[in-house]
Amino acid sequence: MSSSRCSVVVLISGNGSNLQALIDCSKHANFVISAVVSNRADAYGLVRAKAEQIPTIVLDHQRFPDRLAFDTQLIQEIDKFNPRLLVLAGFMRILSEKFIQHYNGKVINIHPSLLPGYRGTNTHQRVLDAGEKVHGVSVHFVTEELDGGPVILQATVTIEKADTASMLEEKIHRQEHQIYPEVVTLFADNRLQMKDNRAWLDERLLPQHGYREQTPS
Repeated sequence: MSSSRCSVVVLISGNGSNLQALIDCSKHANFVISAVVSNRADAYGLVRAKAEQIPTIVLDHQRFPDRLAFDTQLIQEIDKFNPRLLVLAGFMRILSEKFIQHYNGKVINIHPSLLPGYRGTNTHQRVLDAGEKVHGVSVHFVTEELDGGPVILQATVTIEKADTASMLEEKIHRQEHQIYPEVVTLFADNRLQMKDNRAWLDERLLPQHGYREQTPS
């Protein structure tokens, strides 16, 4: 394994379908998943990682007195792998300012909406309730502002009249599994960075909404 490949640590809390997409992509890309960290011992993503002989760490947040204590230990565990990039893949924890500043410009997240719209949770039902015609997913750099970091890439899906929240979730997952590995690959290839709290690709400032893929037919 080439030492020049970008070391990535993935943080999860659940099924790990995006983790699997990243694992599959890493087999022919310029990054390696050095470790998978979960705050839940029953996260199925840990099974996915172990099947590929990727080191795993379980750090139960309930065993810590507060968020800062958890994040302090989380930093210590992650730093053992000296990652260039942290990927949040369904990691259901709000990270502290200390954590974000420690890895400034090195943390990305995927959110199931077209940011800056519909931050927070339950996005699929919320867009249906609002009568939206288009939904989507955003990959963004993580900052102290919840779901507020600079957007890198978005993909859109058309909302059909018969769509339910679970149907939209399935559509969004298909897009997530395509664009998340794409963004990690761009970062690994030294084409993507965050500076001045904005996303830059190939030394060009990205628009506020990042660059957006076409709506699938």
